[in-house]
Amino acid sequence: MALAGDPDQIHQSRGLRKTTWERQDSNSNYKYNEDLVMYIGQVMKDVLKLPRPCSPPVVKLETRVDAEYGLPSTHAMAATAISFTLLLSAPSRIQFQFEMGLLMAVTLSTMVCLSRLYTGMHSVLDVVCGVLLAALLLFLTHPYWEAFDRFQLTSRMSPILALTLPLFLSYTYPELEHYSTTRGDTTTILGVGAGCSVGYWVNKQLGETFEPEGVLPVPLPTLTRSALASGTARFLVGVGALVGTRQIMKAVSLHLLFWWHKVPKYDQSARMRKEIEVPSKYATYTAVGLVHSIMVNRVFLLLGL
Repeated sequence: MALAGDPDQIHQSRGLRKTTWERQDSNSNYKYNEDLVMYIGQVMKDVLKLPRPCSPPVVKLETRVDAEYGLPSTHAMAATAISFTLLLSAPSRIQFQFEMGLLMAVTLSTMVCLSRLYTGMHSVLDVVCGVLLAALLLFLTHPYWEAFDRFQLTSRMSPILALTLPLFLSYTYPELEHYSTTRGDTTTILGVGAGCSVGYWVNKQLGETFEPEGVLPVPLPTLTRSALASGTARFLVGVGALVGTRQIMKAVSLHLLFWWHKVPKYDQSARMRKEIEVPSKYATYTAVGLVHSIMVNRVFLLLGL
């Protein structure tokens, strides 16, 4: 693994440059694949309607999603998709040993898969099907990642489709006989993806994409106390900005929707209604995605992080 202790190289790896779409941050591929696998997985759950493991004999350590169906495991799908999307995208940007990256991707996805068995939320079949389905989707989409990036970052239709298509998919999500958290969770995922996609497009139009400077792939900088402190500060500032955005947008959107539909503020069950749950979650998490992709990086620069 190539490491660089030169302060200039460390500074360059955090730089901001105006760049072409080919060198745009791989976050777009990561979010696209996560949204795709999660949406397909969530829909398959509610179409196939295969139950989670029975308890007893299984001891369930989570109860929030008892009303959800089991196959496939979307945790297994997301862990596999995220780990291997980063593995496949990183070599063009960062110098590292591919074998080490592969080991980390396998380890992280395996840990998530095993956790779903340990908590009693999924059977082995649920997890295996989730991993295989995610692998199939990565295999089918990988040849088109660059074409998707080009469209997402340069097309005038990109922000329109990024906002309207996920909203349409959220409203047309399969209906169940009982309330399930899957529709709300899916809307949350699609909302974040929509906000990030629009944010990446805006950054490109402004000519400000956050990229390592120099010839790619760049060496990994040495992990120093200063770098660790800076990373911790970035984490805390980022989490604070996103949590604050979520709390504000959630309160405002629910207040407006309750007023529009003439629902009493104390009626907590109203949040489960499609006409309130979908627009509230979509507006909230689209804002979170926009703040993440546009504002947070600029705050880091203002704070010297």
